[in-house]
Amino acid sequence: MLHLQEAGTILYGRYRVTELVARGGMGAVYRAEDLRLPGRECALKEILLYGEADEDADEAREQFYREASVLARLDHPNLPKVSDYFSEGGRDYLVMDFVPGPSLQELVDEANAAGVHLPEEQVLQWARQLCNALEYLHGQEPPILHRDIKPANIRLTAAGVVKLVDFGLVKLLRPEETRTITVVHGRGTAPYTPFEQYGGDSQHTDQRSDIYALGATLYHLLTGQPPPSARERFLRPGCLAPPQELNPRLSSRVDRAVLWAMAMHPEARPRNVAEFRAALLGEKPLPEAHFRALDPVEAMVAGSPWQESWFAALQANLPLIGLVLALLALAVHLSA
Repeated sequence: MLHLQEAGTILYGRYRVTELVARGGMGAVYRAEDLRLPGRECALKEILLYGEADEDADEAREQFYREASVLARLDHPNLPKVSDYFSEGGRDYLVMDFVPGPSLQELVDEANAAGVHLPEEQVLQWARQLCNALEYLHGQEPPILHRDIKPANIRLTAAGVVKLVDFGLVKLLRPEETRTITVVHGRGTAPYTPFEQYGGDSQHTDQRSDIYALGATLYHLLTGQPPPSARERFLRPGCLAPPQELNPRLSSRVDRAVLWAMAMHPEARPRNVAEFRAALLGEKPLPEAHFRALDPVEAMVAGSPWQESWFAALQANLPLIGLVLALLALAVHLSA
């Protein structure tokens, strides 16, 4: 069981923990005071590397330092600044700006409690900022993938700026390799995680994985409920209700753009964030070829033969895949 840091604990001789902000199976996030710079608050992202073999721990930590140094060089208005990183007590830490203000998860919960939906125009303003942040991350050399985009990881400041926080599952995408390099193992949060990410680090992910997560996040903000997971959609094709069905006030353009981003197969999604943003905001028309059916699972197999063969292969191995997913879920539960 994860041992949490208590309020008042001083880490690295510099950061005094003031409160727990969030926790998960791979670590926790704390609010802390920077003792070297009085008055400055920061967020400490604590990362556990348990599960690594002892002989691999040093290599894993070296990898963490390499990639944390990349994060520390990032500078974008919609991303918190990573200012430091260190290890202590067998745990690794990223030090980031503390972002005050509610998360978008809190805002959608408040709207649900009031029996209303968040306004489409407001959500699109947030979406534009999030697209800008992802375009910046994906434009790095090598490209950086966030891999855990969800309403709870997006905060809204008093100035109306959204910040994409929590780099816990960030990956550096190396074009010359068939897989990406990750700071910490993990699969994200089920409703927002694309199917290809369920395999953890054994599966290749790219920018389109973040696009899926962003689409799923917008689905939740616009409809008031998270979408079914990719696993559930695979097992029950057609279970994803179009956003407009849950929120009739949505424009057809936004409805279709979100479904496009949430296509099950990566190659059926927008090629990059710029393409998705243009479709979502009405800057360019959406390609009709992707919308022969309302549900993106069905739209995926309505196209070329390779798409049909991919989906047929998945369906043929459905029992085996279901067993593997069940075993993975059991392993995660037991380890937690």
